[in-house]
Amino acid sequence: MEDATPPPSKPPRRLNRAAWLTSPVTIAFVALAMLLAWQWYAGRAEMSLLREELGRRLRDSDTESRDARLVARQSQEGLREAQAKLSQLELKLTESQNQQGALEALYQELSRGRDEWVLAEVDQILTIASQQLQLAGNVQATLVALQTADARLARSSRPQFVPLRKVLARDIERLKATPNLDISGLAAKLDQVIASVDALPLAQDARPQASAEFQQGRAPEGFWARLGAELMGEFRQLVRVQNVERADAALLGPSQVFFLRENLKLRLLNARLALLTRDEVTFRNDLRSATSWLERYFDTRARAAAAAIAGLKQIGAGSISMALPTIGDSLAAVRNHKLSSSRDGAGR
Repeated sequence: MEDATPPPSKPPRRLNRAAWLTSPVTIAFVALAMLLAWQWYAGRAEMSLLREELGRRLRDSDTESRDARLVARQSQEGLREAQAKLSQLELKLTESQNQQGALEALYQELSRGRDEWVLAEVDQILTIASQQLQLAGNVQATLVALQTADARLARSSRPQFVPLRKVLARDIERLKATPNLDISGLAAKLDQVIASVDALPLAQDARPQASAEFQQGRAPEGFWARLGAELMGEFRQLVRVQNVERADAALLGPSQVFFLRENLKLRLLNARLALLTRDEVTFRNDLRSATSWLERYFDTRARAAAAAIAGLKQIGAGSISMALPTIGDSLAAVRNHKLSSSRDGAGR
């Protein structure tokens, strides 16, 4: 039995294909495909751009990284150099600190030694001045010595010497207020009298003065008259009578004259020693005895003897018994300061 269904014809297939091509689904599919293709192409182009940008940035990053590594390497090298220099500076600083400590210790030692030397010098000056004041009563010399010691302390410019200078200033003012008694001048005058004793003429050696009539007589005229006058004058010189004013005029032999002069010197030397020791009683007794010996045994009409007697009276006119200040405070202050300085030096 044959199939009664006829086969489809070809034209409908074409119509179906054309209809499929023109159908909205096909158009939408084509549009979607074209859209996808465009998006793929655009995305690929964008990806290419991104790759190029990424490659460029990577290259820049590599360059920057190389530069950074170079900078880091240079920084590390600079850091190592800086650390080396810092170590050297620390070493030099340590050495400088050690040297500074040594210099400070040396300066303190020298300063302490200089202070001790200054104190020793001032102590010596004040000791000599105190001896001069006690033995000779020389206020002016002691005052000069105190001023010299104060100037020596002032030149050192040390603040620890200020209390010493205050004590010295008090002693200086005390000495300035003391009446000036020139013991050295009086002793020098006594020395002059002692030196002139050997040359003083004795009363027994004084020759009588010629009479005034003979001295004032006119020279006679004529040879025989002058000869007679000269012979008469020579005869009068052989024997001369003179009135002795003192009834107890002593006549001494050569040995007695020697001992008289030596005893007179001893009296004057004893008076000089009493003057230096401020023993006024012994001083005046010796001066009185020496003056009486000069007036009794020596020719008071001679200029040298008269000057010696006047000098002794002038020396004994004033009083030598005067209370003198001491400089014991200054000496004690200097020695206490020396003792404290030596203790500080031993403690260090």
